[in-house]
Amino acid sequence: MPFETLDYLVVAGYVVLMIVVAWIAKTRGQETLDDFFAGGKNLPWWLVGVSMVATTFAADTPLAITGLVAKQGIAGNWFWWNWMISGVVTVFIYAKLWKRADVLTDVEFIELRYGGKPASFLRGFRALYFAFPFNCIIMGWVTVGMAKILTVVTGADQWIAILVLYGLIAIYIAISGLWGVIVTDFVQFILAMIGTIALAYFAVDHVGGLAELKTQLSNSVGFDVLSFNPFTNPEIAVTTALIWVGMNWWAAWYPGAEPGGGGYIAQRMFSAKDERNAVGGTLLFNILMYAVRPWPWILVGLVALVVFPNLSDPETGYPLMMLEVLPVGWMGLLMVAFLSAFVSTISTQLNWGTSYVVNDFYKRFMKTPEEFESKEKAQKHYVLVSRIATLLMAALGVGVSYFFDTVSGGWEFILSLSAGIGGVLMLRWFWWRINAWSEITAMIAAMIGAVFSNQMGYEFAWSMIYTTAFSTIAWLIATFISKPESDETLKKFYAKVHPMGNWKRFSDGIPSPDGLIPSLINIAMSLLAIFFFLYGLGQIFFFNIGTGIAFLIGGCIFVWAVVRRI
Repeated sequence: MPFETLDYLVVAGYVVLMIVVAWIAKTRGQETLDDFFAGGKNLPWWLVGVSMVATTFAADTPLAITGLVAKQGIAGNWFWWNWMISGVVTVFIYAKLWKRADVLTDVEFIELRYGGKPASFLRGFRALYFAFPFNCIIMGWVTVGMAKILTVVTGADQWIAILVLYGLIAIYIAISGLWGVIVTDFVQFILAMIGTIALAYFAVDHVGGLAELKTQLSNSVGFDVLSFNPFTNPEIAVTTALIWVGMNWWAAWYPGAEPGGGGYIAQRMFSAKDERNAVGGTLLFNILMYAVRPWPWILVGLVALVVFPNLSDPETGYPLMMLEVLPVGWMGLLMVAFLSAFVSTISTQLNWGTSYVVNDFYKRFMKTPEEFESKEKAQKHYVLVSRIATLLMAALGVGVSYFFDTVSGGWEFILSLSAGIGGVLMLRWFWWRINAWSEITAMIAAMIGAVFSNQMGYEFAWSMIYTTAFSTIAWLIATFISKPESDETLKKFYAKVHPMGNWKRFSDGIPSPDGLIPSLINIAMSLLAIFFFLYGLGQIFFFNIGTGIAFLIGGCIFVWAVVRRI
């Protein structure tokens, strides 16, 4: 059903909401970089966690999952479900460490962990590398997803609409900073979930209910599309399934699922009140991301398989279902849901990317605080530069969008380009021998490996294997042939962060307050809880309600036990 007046009024109401939040954020004050990029570092766990998941709830994600379901069934989602492992490890191993580090960005952490010119070079290089190529690629594929939705649903010229959206978002973020991003994230996540659940309901009802959907899928699809098992799926190579489950979660850097934390996930941890709120917020994020969000998208993807079985671009099945089943008013609400998801992700990417450019490059190498008459003047100048950089980065994001045709293609490109760097990012907290050259070598080797495997025509799984092996061997060699960091640097790092691991000679007899065994128990229980929720809902929808309820109860018990231990 095309857009009607009521739908436009619903969208207009959302725009008014954004304006109000931006105005409140401006009156609240954004006088320092801590305010602009970390929300003042005093946010509660529930706001931190919802903001994390809202950021990953981009307009591109439902389309990508619809495409995965069409090609590989429910099991195809293990392409990204495997990240729950790194996510939960971040909760109980790394969240408290990031909060103790007390930095503004994860790139600033580099000069806390390492010292000398190699650390300075790595900080500057990584700031620009992740702010521009990586960040703009992410904004590019998110924009492609939103462009497809706008084209299918409204018939408008997609790039004019995207330019208008980017302009509004960039101005909004330049005014409101991270506090405005996080507050609107909370509202946007609620709107997005209401919209996607409503679409799932109307879609399933359109084909006669869940039982009828299951029957039609078994009659029209040539494999068990409802199976969770990627190893028995004929559409998924065993090698690919092994890469998903055994390598992706620790080997490659991906936004929202960085090995050892990092990126905007670390940014949200920095914004939390304290360690407990950082841990609680990150746990909430992982439960919402992997256990709550996926099923409305999956259900719509399954219905699209039945209603639109021969689409040349399966990702468009999602917006086509919107046109097919949504009544007047609901179409406007779902467009608000997608706008919310798009705004949430792009606003975070702009704020996060700008934090690297300003805090870790401009402030560090171009105009240092010592050049100003006072600290207040320095902070005022840096906030102004941050606003300008936000607008420029938005323009770059639009430009990069032209180079992507599919959303999942962007996902695979990022994973391939960063394959192998995850190991050093995780181990640098616990192994004193890792130095700045370890990270520099890992990043360069990953780029070389990704380009080489692409030129050789390797498919995704083999590209990941080759690049991960090549970059891991390279950074290990670099670690052992280069000098370790100075004792002074390592003692300073340990004194501030107190990590577990091989730090005895630098600890001055002060043990780490963290315990490995309790952390591993929390990780195991949390992973079981998330999987029980995910699998239990699948059982309720398509197989056995009693079994599904039992799994949900088991998941609740595990969550209760974990929360008591935090």
